[in-house]
Amino acid sequence: MSSEHTHSHTAGASERALRIALAVTATYLAVEIAAGIFTGSLALLSDAAHMFTDASALVIAIVALRLARRPADSHRTYGYYRFEILAAAVNAAVLIVVGFLILVEAYRRLHSPAELKSGWMLGVAVVGLIANFTSWRVLQSGASDSLNLKAAYLEVLSDMLGSLAVILGAVVIRLTGWWQTDPVLAVLIGLWVLPRAWSLLSESVSILLESVPHGLSLDEIQRALEQSPGVSAVHDLHVWSISSGLDSLTAHVVIDENVTDARHLPTALSRMLEERFGITHSTVQIESHACSAETGCALATVGVQRRA
Repeated sequence: MSSEHTHSHTAGASERALRIALAVTATYLAVEIAAGIFTGSLALLSDAAHMFTDASALVIAIVALRLARRPADSHRTYGYYRFEILAAAVNAAVLIVVGFLILVEAYRRLHSPAELKSGWMLGVAVVGLIANFTSWRVLQSGASDSLNLKAAYLEVLSDMLGSLAVILGAVVIRLTGWWQTDPVLAVLIGLWVLPRAWSLLSESVSILLESVPHGLSLDEIQRALEQSPGVSAVHDLHVWSISSGLDSLTAHVVIDENVTDARHLPTALSRMLEERFGITHSTVQIESHACSAETGCALATVGVQRRA
């Protein structure tokens, strides 16, 4: 099975999960906006704001997955896989902005708290908790395989915590009458969401900048290549991610002076890279001992290996 086929199968499962989550989220969003305005609850409205970004994120994620399935062409030789990462970056950035706006409004409310309808808050929050939990469970399984899905998963998770906070706030307000509970909980939600959104944004930007994938060490990969039978040296080594789970590698490998037939070396190195580091797309350029990085002479042989 090719890496493209595997990625396509994963994308199809991801889209089904995203569609289910979108249907649940959009339905509850309409209810929560109306309830937030009616009750005057900032915590409820902040949760609605997160729900709105969730709905937007899910729509963007679905579009990104569809675009990512478009085949490569003469202008985009890797296809459209990067749309998934762009979607994750946009969603994370939006969540950061929303989080800051909620913190600003919560600060204002702390100085002039509004009277709230705690009974309505409680009822709507319970419904929201059920809706968010449903979406969270649907998205959970694929969150570790796709940054796009991870972005949506984190936003739904933040909303689920927001619903729990609103329930807690409604109970406290009903029992104690302490109206400041509402903005305090909104602040806590914002402080929980912001660092996670920032982490997601950083991870997305790292992929867009073609950094070494998280969990891989360039030095360790170089040592593994250099210690392989028949290899004298390695230079021009590059490792990056095209999209979530699609790591690629290119390298110039100088063969040992005693090697007379290097035709099978690219295959052996590619297999080692897949088994030890999970890199399924590698391009290895074989050079004779005289063709080192310093001399810059012509190539002896070229080997390209693409594995499933």
